[in-house]
Amino acid sequence: MGEILVGTCSWTDRALVGSGWYPAGRRDAEGRLRHYAERFPVVEVDASYYALPSERNSRLWAERTPDGFVFDVKAFSLLTGHPTREAVMPPGLPADHRDPAVLDEVWARFTAGIEPLRRSGRLGSVLFQFPPWFRPGERAEAFLQACSERTRGWPVAVEFRHPSWWEPGRAETTCALLTRYGMAAVAVDMTQTLPASIPPVTPVTSPRLSVVRFHGRSTAWGTGSKEDRFRYGYGEDELAEWLPRLRRLAERTGQVHVLFNNCCGDAAVRAAECMTRLLDGAPPAAAPTLPRARSAPASPPSPGPRPTPARSSSSSTSRRGAD
Repeated sequence: MGEILVGTCSWTDRALVGSGWYPAGRRDAEGRLRHYAERFPVVEVDASYYALPSERNSRLWAERTPDGFVFDVKAFSLLTGHPTREAVMPPGLPADHRDPAVLDEVWARFTAGIEPLRRSGRLGSVLFQFPPWFRPGERAEAFLQACSERTRGWPVAVEFRHPSWWEPGRAETTCALLTRYGMAAVAVDMTQTLPASIPPVTPVTSPRLSVVRFHGRSTAWGTGSKEDRFRYGYGEDELAEWLPRLRRLAERTGQVHVLFNNCCGDAAVRAAECMTRLLDGAPPAAAPTLPRARSAPASPPSPGPRPTPARSSSSSTSRRGAD
């Protein structure tokens, strides 16, 4: 039975920092990471999507977190074919993912940037989140093959944003493709009311890792502002729906990463705390742990006592990362 590690997609999100979740005296970069890592065992680094990671930051993250804590690092936007601003590119390099020389240099810098995490055993996975226009086909398969060659030996997870990858009749081919390259398929929870909704399938394509990302169930996904897309508070019953699926994944993989991406105020950390408690077998709360309202509270509640982390073969722990 594999471990189930629960955390959030970012520990430096502005809305979280402003929510009051971090106590006084622990609101600087080091304090936030240490505070998070005392409560969760995994965190996703989303800043690496917007700018190339630095060796210095990776080294500091490794130094500030305990043994067993891991970082899932999101691949830089250029490496997944997303639009990339010239301002975040290395000097002298255009933001052109079709230029082989540019790609070589960006890959080299990304690799160097995460090396301290790999060296210290803190690299949980590198997440390749592909854009909605990345559809099945020869070009996409060639792209995945090139990624697999660049990341040989890395733990890699892949999230598709086009639903056709997991449609009936195509899902088996998608699984076989990711299995061939040793890439873990990312399962998602999101609203199922939109044409672009990804079904909540839980394929296993790597024996060492499965990843589940909870995006919230806002109907503004893909159309609204960032706040609209991720403004969602999970109810305990919605999280409980996933317990059998997560435990089945843990039976088939060495580790399951459960990451909450509903980053609006402290909604993600509250959902992660609730999921941790449910996985640890705690009885249902007398009242819903999380609000169903899709908007953040006007004034965030003052943080209460935090659960004591616990790790077992089928339980989740709570910890979190810094900047």
